[in-house]
Amino acid sequence: MKRPRVLMADDHSLILAGLRKLVEAECDVVGTVEDGRALVEAAEKLRPDLILLDISMPLLNGLEAARQLTKLVPESKLIFLTMHASPTYATEAFQAGASGYLLKRSAASELSLAIQSVLQGQHYLTPLLTKDVLDSVLKPSTGERGKAASATLTARQREVLQLVAEGRGTKEIATILNVSVKTVEFHKFRMMRQLGLHTIADLTKYAITHGITGI
Repeated sequence: MKRPRVLMADDHSLILAGLRKLVEAECDVVGTVEDGRALVEAAEKLRPDLILLDISMPLLNGLEAARQLTKLVPESKLIFLTMHASPTYATEAFQAGASGYLLKRSAASELSLAIQSVLQGQHYLTPLLTKDVLDSVLKPSTGERGKAASATLTARQREVLQLVAEGRGTKEIATILNVSVKTVEFHKFRMMRQLGLHTIADLTKYAITHGITGI
């Protein structure tokens, strides 16, 4: 029987090494990357059956990466493996195209089952969060309603916002996104205007509060 091909993404090399040992018992690991932009690039090239990714990653966070991956490699299943035990993140992960969501602290006991379930076309959600996620869907909290404000931003604006929050300068952001400096400045201006913010510090605070940054 053909072994599933897996691509893994996490910004901690030690965690990647540990996960690799868990996964290699039943899958072939075709690549490992440590940031969201590298993940998107590798996924397009490798076309894996399954992608394991974290939420908090530099350059492009896991949620934004997932939104791109579902369009670029729709055949690849996505499983989030993260430390974020928030039902808000879990709900948003599934909305972004994920088929599975589990916590790093339960990876040793749940990862194999999650992989099997997802590859069989099912969804997997760690039992540690099931009730909370259901509650969050039925009764959105005040924090989740506030988080929805980020939905008014375009995908490109969210990319720029994350890079701004990571402390990257305009020229560096332009290089990373392969756009002009003027384009980056335009996006920053539009975001400030849309969100009612006035400084880079305000944008950074907004990104952190709304989970857009990979920090």
